[in-house]
Amino acid sequence: MKSPSCPLTPLIVALVICAGCGEQQQQSAPPAAKASSSNAPATMFTNSSSGSPVTAPADYLGALGRGKETAVKTIDVARLTEAIQMFNVQEGRYPKDLNELAEKKYINQVPDAPYGLKLDYDPVSGQVKVVKL
Repeated sequence: MKSPSCPLTPLIVALVICAGCGEQQQQSAPPAAKASSSNAPATMFTNSSSGSPVTAPADYLGALGRGKETAVKTIDVARLTEAIQMFNVQEGRYPKDLNELAEKKYINQVPDAPYGLKLDYDPVSGQVKVVKL
């Protein structure tokens, strides 16, 4: 008589084999290839993904949060740049600081930079950017 087998057994075996293949491939690559084979885009944020299926949901949500933060800061910088240009056209000079834009009602308020970053404004060139502290 045949004993019944679990229908999940082949799936579990396949997952173990795939997980083992990925680790073996990473270990066999030379150190220079490991550093240059990353498909992640170069950003100011570090990639803390472990590559584990167990932590994939947390890694995904973290990446979404970092992406949203980057997009919001890009929009804020674009909005500030536009306000600076309008100020320059109407006042004939760049504002001495970003607070002057709010004082003269070109923007409602100066946006806060995310944790670990700051807004860097150059009153000579009228350029603003987000930089690390």
